[in-house]
Amino acid sequence: MRKRDLFYIKKHFTFPYLYIKYSQCVLRRVFKEMNKKYAILVVDMLNDFVTGVIGCDNAKAIVKPTQELLEGARKNDVPVIFCNDCHYKGVDNELKLWGDHAIKGTWGAEIIPELPVSEKDYIVPKRRYSGFFQTDLDLLLKELGVTTVVIAGLHTHMCCRHTAADAYQNNYEVIFANEATNSFTKEDYEYGLRYAKETYGAPNYTNKELFELFAK
Repeated sequence: MRKRDLFYIKKHFTFPYLYIKYSQCVLRRVFKEMNKKYAILVVDMLNDFVTGVIGCDNAKAIVKPTQELLEGARKNDVPVIFCNDCHYKGVDNELKLWGDHAIKGTWGAEIIPELPVSEKDYIVPKRRYSGFFQTDLDLLLKELGVTTVVIAGLHTHMCCRHTAADAYQNNYEVIFANEATNSFTKEDYEYGLRYAKETYGAPNYTNKELFELFAK
């Protein structure tokens, strides 16, 4: 219990019933904070998205921060889950808009070599923007006991945003890793973060801030 909560209780709630009710409220909040469990959702950090057919400089710029984020997460026993586009050529509707990319079984659908997958990591293939849409991501998170997802990867205003939307609607708390996500343009990146905060109550934190949360 935080000192200011205890002080407030003693100062303002001398009547026993109110004292007990407020104390219970504080304890519920403390219990919730203590039982938070995080997971990193790494969205579409694939060859085609970084250096391939839809690659861009902004994608390359987050490779190192993403490396650092994943290393810090693993040190704190935070699960790392890669949510990867894995499309069927000539079938998936998304390809009509974006052209062939991340086709199943090709180099373009592989995770970039700078982010080697640990034996403790998880990979969830997806055929739409969201990592949740008709995948087993929600089941995996529930079985891991996760309460809060940290969104990283590409693109902040698209696949990350749609993944965040489904996370929110499945009752997960959402955080964006602002050093480890990006978009085609700065405007799209800023819009994505702003939309997530306004619509899902999702804050965005630096890697350092996230490591402090993981260590609590």
